Amino acid sequence: MSIAWGVALAGLAVVQQAPVQPPASTADDAAGAGAATDTAAGGETIVVTAARTVLPPNALPLTIDIIDKPVLDQQIAISGSITDAVAALTPSFSPTRGKLSGAGETLRGRSPLYAINGIPQTTPLRDGGRDGFTIDGFFIDRVELIYGSNALQGVGGTGGIVNQVTVGPPRSEGVTGRMLVQGSAADRFEGDSFGGKAAGLVQYKAGIFDATVGASYEKRGAFYDARGRRIGVNLTQGETQDSRALDLFGRFGLAVRPTGRLDLIVNRFALNGDGDDVALAGNRSRGIPTSAVRGSPGGKPAANRAEAASLSYTDSDVAGGNLTAQLFFNRTHDTFGRELTPLATFQDPAIAPLGTLLDQSENRSRKLGARASYERAVPGWDALIATIGFDSLFDRTEQRLIGTNRIWVPPSDFQSLAPFVQANLKLADGLVRLAGGLRWENVKVRIDDYHTLASTTYDGRNATTYGGVSVKGGAPGFDQLLKNGGMIVEPAQGIRAYVSYAEGFTMADIGRITRAVDTPGTDLSNFRAIDPVISNNREVGVEVKRGPLDASATYFWSSSDKGQLLIALSNENFQVQRQRVEIEGLEINLAVRMPVDGLRLSTGYAHIVGRYDSDARAPDGVVDTDLDGTNISPDRLNAAADFARGPLTARVQTQVYFARTFHGKANPDPRNDFGGYTVTDASLRYQTRIGGIYLTAQNIFNRFYIDYNSDTRLPNDNLAYFAGRGRSFTLGWDKRF
Repeated sequence: MSIAWGVALAGLAVVQQAPVQPPASTADDAAGAGAATDTAAGGETIVVTAARTVLPPNALPLTIDIIDKPVLDQQIAISGSITDAVAALTPSFSPTRGKLSGAGETLRGRSPLYAINGIPQTTPLRDGGRDGFTIDGFFIDRVELIYGSNALQGVGGTGGIVNQVTVGPPRSEGVTGRMLVQGSAADRFEGDSFGGKAAGLVQYKAGIFDATVGASYEKRGAFYDARGRRIGVNLTQGETQDSRALDLFGRFGLAVRPTGRLDLIVNRFALNGDGDDVALAGNRSRGIPTSAVRGSPGGKPAANRAEAASLSYTDSDVAGGNLTAQLFFNRTHDTFGRELTPLATFQDPAIAPLGTLLDQSENRSRKLGARASYERAVPGWDALIATIGFDSLFDRTEQRLIGTNRIWVPPSDFQSLAPFVQANLKLADGLVRLAGGLRWENVKVRIDDYHTLASTTYDGRNATTYGGVSVKGGAPGFDQLLKNGGMIVEPAQGIRAYVSYAEGFTMADIGRITRAVDTPGTDLSNFRAIDPVISNNREVGVEVKRGPLDASATYFWSSSDKGQLLIALSNENFQVQRQRVEIEGLEINLAVRMPVDGLRLSTGYAHIVGRYDSDARAPDGVVDTDLDGTNISPDRLNAAADFARGPLTARVQTQVYFARTFHGKANPDPRNDFGGYTVTDASLRYQTRIGGIYLTAQNIFNRFYIDYNSDTRLPNDNLAYFAGRGRSFTLGWDKRF
């Protein structure tokens, strides 16, 4: 389907909704997968906190999805993580890698900003790709997705915002809570494929004080493909398979006045690989994927640790307006595993003979920040809602080799100060709304003088040494006035159309860029490769939510003059290049409640095209080559059938990823063309007096396939040619009390 034909068919874009159901209204309501909605049970409007306003989603010129608790839990039971759940429900989200690292996973062809209660999880200067694994889904009540480039949450949201909202305070006096126990296994029930999870949450409320504490522990087993073969391990980037994860969560609240509330939220999440597997090379030319065998790679297994604390105050009546203020702290340690290969990049002959030096790296990041916003109707003009706010973020990041204590990415300080203003004007009794705003992003980066890491690659015949040069640090500053605006027309309840424009701001992966400097005397104060990425998003849409019909379509296009691309090098590493990027796409979603009581059918389609200017040395601003699989997702069709009646809920879902070939002036390697595949999953749940019992199955037809990321990158790397998971099962029980 061409973009132009798709636009004519769709009638120009829409606010889409994930196939979700209102949160359960009673303690033990079954987790189902019903219609998408902007309201909770009982008609309560859901406030999308990621939009930084108390206005409902239909008042905003944005494409927004809300994945509520029942559907989120259902998808996590199928696939295992929040990232997998979002990817399964969102056609324009790329297929996940199934690994601990989400590098290369995109939303609308650009990197999304992961946040927890609005707190960014991404490290702005050196993206370790671990931001999708910083909290257990058991403690998340809903996920809010805002699509497209947008600076609402600050630095990072060029593809969209994935905001994870944690469990709220208890509503009733006394003690309440919930618990979960589940087990999982591969199709043939291999012994090392068994995994399990146990989680519990206790809430207490007494007058103006409330407390919530919880813990979860999960042991994931080994993964197997549809042919009964162990799926290979990525020792460097890390694995979710054959790992252990522990999460400790706490929330403590105080109602300081009838409309004002103080909350302290703390969380500590750690996922550690077992470190008892080594990769077994596959063979791309023969279609044999990378596998794994028992063995010790040595060193410290790949791991991820995230610790966070936030103190927030919210008040719905401060001088007639709504006040939100938040202080937060976030610290992460991303440990990458080690492996000795002929192309290992940490070989320094000044330390040890080539081929003998074992090492591994670790990202260390610490964030401090504050956010505040105030929203109210303009006195004397109730139809105009205005918001003013200020965000600040301070981040310090470094990447160090922990075996030899060498610095790979020098300690880098990041400072962002950003005031903003938004306005929303209702005209003709809501027939038309105008919305828009400005955000002044002020960023400073400070890096001291440093010496790049000396490394040697060896392919068995030739040794190539690079790095080992002195670089002059600097403190470059950047500022940008970011604009957004749009118009909404709602001629009848449940029918609306909108058009919008929004700009996004993010930093290039400065860590990856600075560690690769190989020109002596480079001065970072004038090094344009570290300039930020300014992206824009234009969107038009239409939405119909009337009776049994829930339909939407969205057409979007975005561009950035100095986009950020990962380009594969001959030594199987990736280099950041800054070129013009243009992306356009079409998203269509349709859901219908059928005459059969409790039955709902839904489908979603995404078509995305991305191109870039491949003339890296002399860019001419003309996009001439397709973005490859490292930088953009394939076209996809989702289809699902949901059934909910009485205590029984069930869902069958299919994701069809269409084949794609890459063309252009840069002559993309045809070995990176994507063959496409289809995966079907199922979920069944029955609610009893003692809790809900559920059974899920991933890839129920046991289809063999090579995952998208492996199929479209590094055609010579037989250690990164991974098959997707074959059929696997999860059996669980949960209970609210």
